[in-house]
Amino acid sequence: MSKAFTKESDDDEDGGVALPAIPAGAKNYITPQGYQRIKDELLQLIDVERPEVVRVVHWAASNGDRSENGDYIYGKRRLRQIDGRIRFLTKRLDLAEIVDPTRQHGSDQVFFGATVTYRNQAGEQHTITILGIDELDPLQGKISWVSPVARALTKAHEGDVVTLQTPAGPEELEILEVDYPAPD
Repeated sequence: MSKAFTKESDDDEDGGVALPAIPAGAKNYITPQGYQRIKDELLQLIDVERPEVVRVVHWAASNGDRSENGDYIYGKRRLRQIDGRIRFLTKRLDLAEIVDPTRQHGSDQVFFGATVTYRNQAGEQHTITILGIDELDPLQGKISWVSPVARALTKAHEGDVVTLQTPAGPEELEILEVDYPAPD
């Protein structure tokens, strides 16, 4: 069978980044900063990276035999990855619902964009920021609004005790502090 009719398995639809899916029927909540970061990446791919790869592929194709031409083969694969990432980012931006957490500044209730400090039953203190699916960074304490911890904390107030359902059973979390970024 000709290679033209086969799909390589190492191509990812989203360009190689595995992000969680948006829950069915839910909006893709995102902060203005997160939206701008995705938009900047999309423009970088469209205006800089893709034209450069197209130029290299065009040059490599003009060299003749494409079957053993590494520049051509790698360039075509990279072009498919870039195009997949462009489609993925475009879909994410189309579904984005921008929520500015500075509008909640001064509130003690947990909503999207809040930085929450809580204590678990073991007495350990944790600080997390509830952000969009495309903005999460668990190592930096940035969690998605669809995560179990965020869902347990949402709508609670400073001083409340909420119950988080874990695989080991229910765990109580005491909300110590709720903070939102100040408006510019």
